[in-house]
Amino acid sequence: MLLGGIEAGGTKFVCAVSNGNSKQIIDKVSFPTGNPEETLLEAKGFFEKHAIEALGVASFGPVDLNIKSKTYGSFLNTPKEKWKHYPLLEQLRALFNIPVYMDTDVNAACLAEYKFGAGQGSDTCLYITVGTGFGAGLVQNGEIYQGKNHSEMGHVIIKKHPDDPYDGCCPYHGSCIEGMASGLAIEKRYGKKGMELTENDQVWDIEAYYLAQAIMNYYVVLIPEKIIVGGGVMKQEKLYPLIRSYFAEQMNGYLDVGPVDELIVAPELNDEQGVIGAMELIRTK
Repeated sequence: MLLGGIEAGGTKFVCAVSNGNSKQIIDKVSFPTGNPEETLLEAKGFFEKHAIEALGVASFGPVDLNIKSKTYGSFLNTPKEKWKHYPLLEQLRALFNIPVYMDTDVNAACLAEYKFGAGQGSDTCLYITVGTGFGAGLVQNGEIYQGKNHSEMGHVIIKKHPDDPYDGCCPYHGSCIEGMASGLAIEKRYGKKGMELTENDQVWDIEAYYLAQAIMNYYVVLIPEKIIVGGGVMKQEKLYPLIRSYFAEQMNGYLDVGPVDELIVAPELNDEQGVIGAMELIRTK
């Protein structure tokens, strides 16, 4: 059985095919995200080479994941104007005429790491992505957590670092974790992308301070066994020990979290967790 997967990103689409085991990718392609019609036709051209029997989609958001909603599977108020309110799930089902399953990119990534990566062996796994934006997803006992709709963990409010005058880039909340610690926040605060600030230790100290706060907030609410932190910003590997140190300091002994270096970890799926998770949705939805 051939499975298809799409990691539908705001910048690029990644399409892949596996032989039934989501991790065993036999073909893959990546191309820029254009307008919906052109982008889906390019995806169709790739999948026409393979007789896939089902398709999983891990999408950027926000998307409507409330199965009772009339707009289920459609984009909501996304900043990508051409995709706003676009009925992605409906269009994919019409285009391929096979079962199509959809969730957010971060939820799918969490599922992949839970099944095949750094979350293996845990019952509860939290995956956080720190990239241009900020998102998080939770898998518990093999199932993705969802309330009325998908969660927006990037918008928890955090306390500002005493040496940081920046007020945040989130147009809705200012100093939420996305507004203060996303890749966009770093670029707007310093006028440079994170990759240009590698040697500036203060940048990463402040970044770790914020990420640790968010992680502590998630931890006391969810008590996950494993917290996996990925995304482009986390390519700065010096962040991991800084985050663990600040997390322990902010927790202040309130809960016994065990070895922090085993709790807060890096992903293990080499940036393929999104598309692997997309295919794994077929097994869990």
